[in-house]
Amino acid sequence: MDISRTDLLRPATLRDATAIQRRIADLVDPRDSAAAPSRAAGLDVSANIRAADAVIHAAAVVLDWPSLALAATGGASEPAPFPYVPGYLGFREAPALAAAIASLPAEVRPDLLFVDGQGWAHPRRCGIACQIGVALDLPAIGVAKSILVGEIAGTLGPAPGDAARLVWKGETVAVALRTRARANPLFISVGHRVSLDGAVAHVRAALRGYRLPEPTRLAHLAANVRRRGG
Repeated sequence: MDISRTDLLRPATLRDATAIQRRIADLVDPRDSAAAPSRAAGLDVSANIRAADAVIHAAAVVLDWPSLALAATGGASEPAPFPYVPGYLGFREAPALAAAIASLPAEVRPDLLFVDGQGWAHPRRCGIACQIGVALDLPAIGVAKSILVGEIAGTLGPAPGDAARLVWKGETVAVALRTRARANPLFISVGHRVSLDGAVAHVRAALRGYRLPEPTRLAHLAANVRRRGG
């Protein structure tokens, strides 16, 4: 499918969305970016996901890297541009997230994205982290709270830092990572311009005693504040 990066987030039909996801999957670079990050942004939304008239409240929280000192917060609220369809959730959320990033001051734009959602661990290898990463051509990591495809291979230990592969159709698509004792794991996957090992290392470096890494934890809080009109 011949399509520009600027058109990757707003398909006209479900058929177009499927074609766009396959095109994005072809464009994903699963290698680490040559440059070390200086700022990381957490991305998350708050919305009634299944409502036909949902408004997507998106937040982008930028932290200096690796100190994780808060640098800036951006946000955007937009009507959901695409219906709720399992496997295509990114088309409801990604445009508002891109607008939230665009709202940030130019001097604090991020060079690494922690996206609340899937990356490669998706039926068409195109979760929202891939969509945002490719559309903006920024390194991106999928930080998901649940499994969309695949099964954990072997036993995932109970201690923080324990990890196990998430395997789908015979291939590793993510890493199940225990980030806090007695907490359910997160599922870390490639979004764009970050290797799987690199993604896991970045998430581990961003943990501060919570289940979520600090970028997505703060983005989750900011998106909820925005939804409440705070």
